[in-house]
Amino acid sequence: MDTVRFWIGLIVVMSYPVGLLLWVVIHPFAAFWRRMGAAWTYCILSIPSLVYMIVIFLMRKKILARDFGTRYLLVGLAIICLIIGIVMSLKRRRHLTFSRLSGIPELSKKQYPGKLLIDGPYARVRNPRYIEAAFFTLGYVLFSNFLVPYIMFILSIPILFLVVILEEKEMIRRFGKEYEEYCRRVPRFIPEKEKSSFPKDNTIL
Repeated sequence: MDTVRFWIGLIVVMSYPVGLLLWVVIHPFAAFWRRMGAAWTYCILSIPSLVYMIVIFLMRKKILARDFGTRYLLVGLAIICLIIGIVMSLKRRRHLTFSRLSGIPELSKKQYPGKLLIDGPYARVRNPRYIEAAFFTLGYVLFSNFLVPYIMFILSIPILFLVVILEEKEMIRRFGKEYEEYCRRVPRFIPEKEKSSFPKDNTIL
């Protein structure tokens, strides 16, 4: 169990910050990266990402030196978080493909601007994929129960919010009044009791 916890904690510390910070870099400069194209964008940004992950891996014993041990209550809470993340992921995948999740419409000249996704979970909240990611990450952090993953998760909350703000600005540039109207109808994170009045549509982002 201790070995499993260690490696899960390490994977979280290696991967989650990279995923967030990539979008902090991409969204404000989407027009520039679009001129580069999706392939070149990810090739360029993969270099510092890979360097970061290598450094974390080499320093893994120092980074994960503070271990709070196996706590089965936290393991139970972790399982609950992971189940919620899995359920959200299954619902989201019906409407958002991997290529669109990875930002291809933002970075591709041919697919830009794409179509606004307002169906499924996106009819309830504007950012279900980020909520899903937060539940998955929290589940892994609770399961691993090391100090640094806890600190990383807490610090990632304002960064995640920044990513959402930057993405919304990019969406306004892409879709204009259509997205502004969507924002007025659908909350950012917490779903309302009444489902959005948007018509059901299978359009995808």
